[in-house]
Amino acid sequence: MERELALEFVRVTEAAAIASGHLIGRGDKNGADQLAVDAMRSMLDTVHIRGTVVIGEGEMDEAPMLYIGEKVGAGDGDAVDIAVDPLEGTNLVAKGTAGAIAVMAVAPEGHLLHAPDMYMEKIVAGAAGVGVIHLDAPIEDNLKALAAKTHRDVSDLTVVLLDRERHEETIRRIRAAGARVKLITDGDVSPAVAACLPGSGVDMLVGSGGAPEGVIAAAAVKSLGGVMEARLIPEDDTQLDRLHSMGVRDAHHILTVDDLVKGDDAIYVATGITTGDLLKGVTYAPGICTTHSVVMRSRSGTIRYITAVHRIAEKS
Repeated sequence: MERELALEFVRVTEAAAIASGHLIGRGDKNGADQLAVDAMRSMLDTVHIRGTVVIGEGEMDEAPMLYIGEKVGAGDGDAVDIAVDPLEGTNLVAKGTAGAIAVMAVAPEGHLLHAPDMYMEKIVAGAAGVGVIHLDAPIEDNLKALAAKTHRDVSDLTVVLLDRERHEETIRRIRAAGARVKLITDGDVSPAVAACLPGSGVDMLVGSGGAPEGVIAAAAVKSLGGVMEARLIPEDDTQLDRLHSMGVRDAHHILTVDDLVKGDDAIYVATGITTGDLLKGVTYAPGICTTHSVVMRSRSGTIRYITAVHRIAEKS
């Protein structure tokens, strides 16, 4: 992919963040999501790509825009796969709480896993975790191994999980092992990224969350040289059939970051909507708004943080 595309994609997530940010704290998660979708879809068509949405708002019959299989872009340039979440954390925006982002991952055509909308078991850590942590290892062993590799005690480690009943036993075991637990209410893409960033205060992400979000996060994990292992979790025969249609015959198969994002040319882009640990949220002032974004490219390993001031039309 052309290097210049990375900055073009920042404009896409910025547009989604600016649009949905107007509804921060308004209690309207569906309205905020629709604003983000509309803005992202419109801006994508200005980018010189031949894009296909492989992870989006749903199937064609359930999403009028950014549906799986939709063709986006100006219709020229590189042929790419696109995974989007125009608003990760709809509840966070509705309640005005921390950590909502507009996010997307892009890779050459055929390089992103077409993950179905089902749960995915995940474990993520930074470069120190490569060859050290494993999805099927007991959580206690993973904590000891990562602590030893980073020359720390288990009590120095922080593990992020979604605050869900299904994680109660894992949370108990992490605490019993002596590590800290950080619970999040929604959105596990940013915490997965944080687990790969030195100094973020997060050392590992574990537990089950959305499979589409897992693929998006994998683009950042690959850019940061981290480790990610995952397993799709079909809940019924319909989801199992969907898994088989993707060519995944063994539901117990562990997916690596290279299975989720093939090759070495993935781009991860995110813009903050509400302020979180990694990105500040959108702020508005008369005639302007300010956004904070990050863009990563796996080929170079470059991470760019971008603060932008945008002129916006004032309400009459």
